[in-house]
Amino acid sequence: MTGLRVVPTWRHGQERLYVCMTDGRNIAWYDREAARVNLLSDDTRADVMTALAPFLTGPVTIGPPPVPTPAELALLSLHPDDDLAPNRPGEALLVALDRTPPAGPRLRPDPRRKALAAEQAVGDALDALDGAGWHTLHSVPLPGGDRIHHLAIGPGGLFAVHTLYARRQRVLVADPQVTLGRRDPQPLLRRVRADAARATYALTAEVRPVLAVVGATDVRVTAPLREVRVLGDDAVPELGRQGGVLKPADVEALHAMARDRGTWGRV
Repeated sequence: MTGLRVVPTWRHGQERLYVCMTDGRNIAWYDREAARVNLLSDDTRADVMTALAPFLTGPVTIGPPPVPTPAELALLSLHPDDDLAPNRPGEALLVALDRTPPAGPRLRPDPRRKALAAEQAVGDALDALDGAGWHTLHSVPLPGGDRIHHLAIGPGGLFAVHTLYARRQRVLVADPQVTLGRRDPQPLLRRVRADAARATYALTAEVRPVLAVVGATDVRVTAPLREVRVLGDDAVPELGRQGGVLKPADVEALHAMARDRGTWGRV
């Protein structure tokens, strides 16, 4: 067998090296922390070990994966280009800034960098919930060029989180309008709800909308909101304290579905 590729993935301090065929299918993976090479077929053992040889850091256990769940089996068949799990907070903005950096000197900072700072702050807070049984996907692409900033999946349910940069400004929320400082109000809550509705359709499970306001001096909500939660960035970890909605197996299954780019193609 020739043409095997080794594709590293790194998230939350854990590294795995997937061994892929030329068509992108995974046939094995190396878990550094567990010092274990998991083979889907023992027939490929020699070729897999040859491909992994430059990456092995010591003695390893070699064998079939330990009783994979349906979610793990779905992940193994997922092409790396279609896997959204490695996306960093603000991934879409990072790519856009790399492709089209600001031209020439600017009197004001590029607004994309402010938006990026907000997404990174909220994304880091959500990623910190990983040890509590949560998974978060970032920059989930939607048809038409839209995207969900963060999709959090855990014991407390599913949340589509939209971030708003509001450093040193007051925020007034009068459903569906959101007013940032002295700017004109914008019907931002309509988009927040729409993103959650599209995610609900794609995953066939209720996804609740959240607006995370980053760096505001004050956030005032004039009346009870319909469905949407508005949180300051310091309150984002509160989502992780919720539970009783999804079982661990349901969390893993929904995460496996959500991380597949193909899931979002028709919403």
